[in-house]
Amino acid sequence: MLKSHYYEGLVEAGCDEAGRGCLAGAVYAAAVILPPDYENAELNDSKQLSDRRRKQLREVIERDAVSWAVGIVEPDEIDQINILNASILAMHRALDQLAVRPEAVIVDGNRFKPYGQLPYTTIVKGDGKYLSIAAASILAKTYRDDYMDRLAADYPQYDWLSNKGYPTRKHREAIRTYGITPFHRRSYNLLGTEELSLDFAE
Repeated sequence: MLKSHYYEGLVEAGCDEAGRGCLAGAVYAAAVILPPDYENAELNDSKQLSDRRRKQLREVIERDAVSWAVGIVEPDEIDQINILNASILAMHRALDQLAVRPEAVIVDGNRFKPYGQLPYTTIVKGDGKYLSIAAASILAKTYRDDYMDRLAADYPQYDWLSNKGYPTRKHREAIRTYGITPFHRRSYNLLGTEELSLDFAE
């Protein structure tokens, strides 16, 4: 059973991101505030759950959360500020949108930047330890997957319905064949070699 909170007696938001390692698409992050002493044995790191289960749990999280929000940083912003800064910015944007103001923040991973004056803690593999981070991982993953599915309709050759923008062999072969889209991250090593093809796909 994952823990309900890290900070005693504070309104705590859990944060996580999705899409950091992708070659294409925005990076998404979510912030979730759950009720004190919340329990849900089904919540876990989104990577440990099936797509169907994640979508079912998204509805539960959105119903049960005190507040939740999703933040987005687009590919051109990622290229300008790098993916680490973009991931943190996406989390800050999610926190900005919370209807209930948090008094503390817990974050999956080991890197974060101060959000106002709030105390914060980074927790490696936090999405498998704390309910609010697990919930945030599920929201970030499912909303990003939906976004990549929409993009896939316009760019079917990149197999985004399956790979969601991650660097699969089929994705890289499509980049080599068709060039890149406006949604590819041009600062990334898109071909898996030192040579980047920056020709745009039609």
